[in-house]
Amino acid sequence: MEKPVEPPGDDYKIRCPRLGHQIFFSYCKVENQGGPCYKILDCWYRHFDVEGYLQKELTSEQWDRLVNRPAKPKMLSLIELIEQAKKRKKEAES
Repeated sequence: MEKPVEPPGDDYKIRCPRLGHQIFFSYCKVENQGGPCYKILDCWYRHFDVEGYLQKELTSEQWDRLVNRPAKPKMLSLIELIEQAKKRKKEAES
């Protein structure tokens, strides 16, 4: 069976290994400061042709950054996620 070419809608969620809960594709696409999460290819390849979709959607520079980026140490990634959450909470309270 061939994989769908288009991403699933926001009614379809999968477990995020970084956040530890269910998440939809549209979040993963902009999670990284407006760009795709570095694990987007690993997480979504079973569900649709995420590589083909992103190659069409991203500029060549964005695609290159996504596939050729060195992985961050886990601790640094966690600290960044905590800081982002604090910032969102502060903005929501304002």
